[in-house]
Amino acid sequence: MSYDLSITRDVDVPREKLFHCWTDAKLLDEWFCPRPYRTRHTVIEPVPGGRFETEIFGPEGDAFPNIGVFLEVVENERLVTTDFYRSGWFPNPEPFMTAIVEFEDLGSGRTRYTATARHASEDIMKKHEAMGFTAGWNAALDQLIELAQSL
Repeated sequence: MSYDLSITRDVDVPREKLFHCWTDAKLLDEWFCPRPYRTRHTVIEPVPGGRFETEIFGPEGDAFPNIGVFLEVVENERLVTTDFYRSGWFPNPEPFMTAIVEFEDLGSGRTRYTATARHASEDIMKKHEAMGFTAGWNAALDQLIELAQSL
């Protein structure tokens, strides 16, 4: 059984630029969270087993660590990260999700962007949905598109 939340949009940005914004820590900090939330302390090592770590912080000073690893990296096509493990393949005692991001080349500088959050249970999926998954991930995608178009 699958407990996925997903967004898919066709965007006017080449997939190479989108992939670059996902794999460069300084660029990721510019778009990854819907404003006014931001990220900091970002470390990206885009190879299987490499770190995908950032801290999300909000306007009230609240902070949420996002610590995980890459499971799969296919340049300009697919990224899979999870917080089920930390660097060194150490299990996370409170995992939340696995993220699967796909970049399908549509030609003429267009990309079909699909981002999926895969959860271990229905309860965790519903919690993510209640947190504003659809609005939040679409807002972050809007910021990603804006940044990628400026590169």
